[in-house]
Amino acid sequence: MDYFIHLAILFAIYGILGLSLNLVVGYTGLLSVAEAAFYGVGAYVTALLLVNAGWNFFAAMGVAVIASAAVALVIGLVLSRFGGDYYALASLGFGVIIYSIFLNWQAVTNGPLGIPAIPRPDFFGYVIGDEASYLVMSLVFLLLVYVVSRFIVRSSFGRAIRAIREDEAAIQVFGYRAINYKLLIFVIGAGIAAIAGALYASYITYIDPSTFSVNESIFVLAIVILGGLASLRGSLFGAAFLVLLPELLRFVGFPDTIAAQMRQAVYGVLLVVLMLYRPEGLTGEYRL
Repeated sequence: MDYFIHLAILFAIYGILGLSLNLVVGYTGLLSVAEAAFYGVGAYVTALLLVNAGWNFFAAMGVAVIASAAVALVIGLVLSRFGGDYYALASLGFGVIIYSIFLNWQAVTNGPLGIPAIPRPDFFGYVIGDEASYLVMSLVFLLLVYVVSRFIVRSSFGRAIRAIREDEAAIQVFGYRAINYKLLIFVIGAGIAAIAGALYASYITYIDPSTFSVNESIFVLAIVILGGLASLRGSLFGAAFLVLLPELLRFVGFPDTIAAQMRQAVYGVLLVVLMLYRPEGLTGEYRL
C-alpha cells in the first residue's frame, strides 16, 4: 500500500508542475524549457528555511513561491525579447544557469551533496509524517492549484493569453500589451512550480541538483504535451500516464538481464506512437 501512496504523491507533485507549465506553453504558446529551475528554487528555498532557520513548512513554502516568482520575473524580462524557437533556447539556457547555481554554490546549496534531513510539515503541532497524511495534503494542494488555474483560464486574462497564442500581433492592435500578459503568466507558472518543489523537498526529505536538471524540464514538458496542450485535465492525465507507466512496465515479465533496457524501450515506443497518432495529446485543444 505504501508503494501506491508513494506513486500517488508523485502524481500530485507532477500534476502541479504540469498545470503550471500548461498555463505558459498550452494557453499562452510560450515554449519554456525552464520549469525545473523554478521547481528547484521552490525546493531549495523551502529546504534551507526548514533546515537552517527552523521555519514552519507553510511559511517556508510561501517564501519559496515569492522567491521563484521573483526569479521568473527577472528571467521573463529577458525572455520577452525573444520569440518562437529563440524563446525556447533562451529558456533552456536559463534552466542550465539555475542548475549550475544549485551545483556550484556550495556554501548555500551544499553542491552535489545536496541538503539532507529536511523535516516534514508541521500543522499546528501535528507533524505530517506518514505517507497517507502527506498524500492528503498533496492532493489538497493539487486541487487548490487546479481551481486557481481554472479560474485564470476562464477569466478575461485567460482569454487574452489564448489570443496571444493565436495571433500576438492582432491582439496588440486592440491595445493589449502582450509582453505584460506573457510576463505575468510566466511568473504565475513559476510560483505554482515552487509549490511542487516545496512538497517534493519535504516529502523526500533530501534534495540535490540532479533532480532539477534540464531532463526534468523535458519530462514536465512531455507531461503537458502528452496530456494535452491548453487542457487542465490533460495535465493531470499526462502526469498520471508518465508517472505510472514506467512502474506498470516493471510487472511485465522481461528477462532479468535486459529488464531495465526493455522497459525503457517500450516506454519510448509508446510515447512515439502517441505523438504520431495523437499529436495534440490525450485531451488537448492546441498543437505546438
